[in-house]
Amino acid sequence: QVQLVESGGGLVQAGGSLRLSCAASGRTFSSRPMGWFRQASGKERTIVAAISRGGGNTYYADSVKGRFTISRDNAKNTVYLQMNSLKPEDTAVYYCAARPPDYSGTAVYTDDYNYWGQGTQVTVSS
Repeated sequence: QVQLVESGGGLVQAGGSLRLSCAASGRTFSSRPMGWFRQASGKERTIVAAISRGGGNTYYADSVKGRFTISRDNAKNTVYLQMNSLKPEDTAVYYCAARPPDYSGTAVYTDDYNYWGQGTQVTVSS
């Protein structure tokens, strides 16, 4: 069993920055690819960024490339999402997700992940 707890969301003006953190419980964090998803009101949950087990491979949705950075610290069981140059269209609930252990690379579909955090709200005002 893995528990994921997100933090760092909030209200920010357009052009500002936020750093989301996701702390994972258990001993298998370093063997799990991780992802950040977001879900805006009335819309589907979609991938924002993903990172491989060791952090060497990353994936970004086109809408956030060049603005967001995903990283992980396996010693701290934590994955991060640094969000810069935020736009009103980035407003959503952001979720951290973990894949089953020992998968390689990154994954972009919700069905690829079997553990989810409770979400943290990010609101970007214009």
